[in-house]
Amino acid sequence: MTKIDIISGFLGAGKTTLIKKLLSEAFTGEQVVLIENEFGEIGIDGGFLKESGIEIREMNSGCICCSLVGDFGKSLREVVDTYHPDRILIEPSGVGKLSDVIKAVQDVQEEIDAQLNSFTTVVDVTKCRIYRKNFGEFFSNQIEYAGAVILSRTDKAKPEKIEESVVLLRELNDKAPFITTPIAQLPGKKILETMESSKSLEEELLDEIICPECGHHHEEGECCGHDHEHEHHHHEHEHHHHEHEEHDHHHDHDRGECCGHDHDHHHHHDHAGHHHADDVFTSWGRETIHTYTKDQISNILKELETDESYGNVLRAKGMVAGADGEWIYFDMVPEEHEVRTGAPEYTGRICVIGAELNEDKLAALFGLAQEAN
Repeated sequence: MTKIDIISGFLGAGKTTLIKKLLSEAFTGEQVVLIENEFGEIGIDGGFLKESGIEIREMNSGCICCSLVGDFGKSLREVVDTYHPDRILIEPSGVGKLSDVIKAVQDVQEEIDAQLNSFTTVVDVTKCRIYRKNFGEFFSNQIEYAGAVILSRTDKAKPEKIEESVVLLRELNDKAPFITTPIAQLPGKKILETMESSKSLEEELLDEIICPECGHHHEEGECCGHDHEHEHHHHEHEHHHHEHEEHDHHHDHDRGECCGHDHDHHHHHDHAGHHHADDVFTSWGRETIHTYTKDQISNILKELETDESYGNVLRAKGMVAGADGEWIYFDMVPEEHEVRTGAPEYTGRICVIGAELNEDKLAALFGLAQEAN
């Protein structure tokens, strides 16, 4: 089965840089076909399969690069039948609608041995506002339909510009993961994992806190005699939100995002005798590019442990950028916390779970402005 990944974005957004990184670091050992569908690139040297509207050239990586003209579905079928690649990367025209490309693949995927795997949009973080103003729906569509959004130029932009752009983009898509860490700092496999929508931090915590069979607390892998399957909510693209009408843009990814938005998820839980099954737990989570020191994080966790005005905190977990360039990972349960350094994450993420959480105070504690409802 050939996986099909769509990488969208305006000219100059950084798609080529991303594709080269994925080819060298994430798709090693795979046969990959790159389909470019940019206007003005029809005259690629080669000519093989030209009668089918496909023009081919070999890339340095061994990846086959082709431009499709004419009947997209027929040409895509021809590529699959001819090469049987492990993966097809589609780089559509920057002025096309991502929803149209997704639909074109979905229309033909039942007839060929291929399946839509991911759809990602690359956005220049410095140009979000001007592009939204000048390109309107063409820009908005690429964001709204993205399964993941990769922000480029974040290594050059000012933090306030990045934060402003994230707010603007979140208005268009409040579900997809946003990669704000410069992609040069991330392994290609991590980027691919995020594009394919790995489990959110909040889902991981809730899995650890609640046993669906008995309502007790278990760490991942622990069990109480029940056979647990912790369901990881990956996108099921073939039955996904793009089956709706084109103008119904609000899609529900099956993800309990801990992503910079206020949550009010209620969970019944009996934890080591401290809480009863009828206690209601909520979660508060944020994405952030804010940087911290290990001492700052340790002090924050001590505050959460000792100051009841933040609420009854059951768990706090996250990964944030460190002020010295390293990333800081933290994990807290009552009377115990761990702070360590680790590999870069695609963006900073914080999640707190407990009862009667004071979201304003939590935001202030982490140095974040509370979001407007």
